[in-house]
Amino acid sequence: MPDTIGELSAVELTAAIRDKKISAREALADHFDRIAEVNPVINAVVTLDAEGAQALADRADRLTASGAELPPLHGLPMTHKDTNNTTGMRTTQGSLALRDFIPDADDLIVARLKAAGVVTTGKSNVPEFGAGSHTFNDLFGTTTNPYAPTLSAGGSSGGVAAVVASRIQSIGDGSDMGGSLRIPASFCNVVGFRPSTAVIPMPSAVNAYAWLGRTGPMARSVEDIALFMSVTAGKDPRVPHPQGLDPAVFRSSLETDMRGVRIGWSRDFGIGVPVEPEILDHLERQLAVFEELGAIVEEATPDFSEADLVFGNIRAMDFAAGLGPILERSGDLIKPEVHWNVAKGFALTAQDLIETAAARTRLELSVQEFFGRYDLFASPCAQVLPFDATLRYPSDVAGVASETYLDWMRSACVLSAAGLPVLSVPAGFSSAGLPIGLQLACNHYTDMQLLRWGRAFEQRTGYAAVAPSFGAGAGAGAAALTTMSA
Repeated sequence: MPDTIGELSAVELTAAIRDKKISAREALADHFDRIAEVNPVINAVVTLDAEGAQALADRADRLTASGAELPPLHGLPMTHKDTNNTTGMRTTQGSLALRDFIPDADDLIVARLKAAGVVTTGKSNVPEFGAGSHTFNDLFGTTTNPYAPTLSAGGSSGGVAAVVASRIQSIGDGSDMGGSLRIPASFCNVVGFRPSTAVIPMPSAVNAYAWLGRTGPMARSVEDIALFMSVTAGKDPRVPHPQGLDPAVFRSSLETDMRGVRIGWSRDFGIGVPVEPEILDHLERQLAVFEELGAIVEEATPDFSEADLVFGNIRAMDFAAGLGPILERSGDLIKPEVHWNVAKGFALTAQDLIETAAARTRLELSVQEFFGRYDLFASPCAQVLPFDATLRYPSDVAGVASETYLDWMRSACVLSAAGLPVLSVPAGFSSAGLPIGLQLACNHYTDMQLLRWGRAFEQRTGYAAVAPSFGAGAGAGAAALTTMSA
């Protein structure tokens, strides 16, 4: 067992609490101590409810002592992403327009985590309304990278990635439309998982059929990802999607044999997506790990030529539907990137939507043709290494200028457009010691097999075990931590 509580995985910590080797109060005290130590540097936790969390930990310890059956995540301390609603706890979505919003109900993913025994402690930082893969906002400031605190932690689940990498907590809930679980995972040397459509349902009063955005987990191990999925997956009557996965799927064995597994690898997704050369060179060396495990690796990709169109138009439509009303009320408080994306959505014509549906159909046919020949698709997760945290987004990637705030995220966005389950796994470090992630994708609803193959890579390499070391000084744009009572 690791020397400190913070180094324990969720599987290890919950087992230690069940076995009465560690109390929920001790786990919580370590969680708070770690926040006090590192949050002034990375600015990842933006709201903290110490009093409410202590009451939950006390209740958890009483339940342990009672001899009752304990839930799977019993006593596990966790902050939640600030785009996920939490009952009685401020949920701002990183926006001045919602600085005082206190929900009266939990989002489904938070409700299921609480039912599984999580001790909710606070909220982690996000870019405004989750727009963009760099975590900064005018309300709380910028979250920075535990491995290099002047650089970006990624986003939109950048606060989640930073707290998990910093050993504040073992797992966390995030969301992903255009790489928001995967890019910060790559930047912060953790695992990020975007599940298949509606595996973790996302009830919505605006569009119950929305498919581009997902909620999912981050952790320091694939085993913890599977544990998280086992308590958050499962159908919900408010989401009329015909398919999903039984949570029991994620309780099956993670052991696998990669002999004969066919892997298609692409440097640029076949459409010239620019990626920094050092990332490509490093990842291509890492592919040898799969070959050592018996897999067959070849250069191959689905036809992603229409993926940018599909992603751009569906994202714009979803932004207009979800954020259009709040822009009407409080537009002067909201950043220009959100205004641009909402305006693009309202400008879509019927012809645009017809063409988008046809392009998505052709993209799906290409994906199925690819998975008729290959089992797994491997690609760069992030196109750039962690960058200067004072920037809004990279102005160029490998010498190619960024025209919008989304251009540097295309490596993640094209896979979002395909609707596939996608896993980002730690794949080593650059020459400057910055984390690099490998992106793995499987066919729809083969989520557990994807986790097995990701774990095989993880076990052979062990990169996620490399913890950050913090120096003195504050992260860029550090804001005062907000404390509250539930």
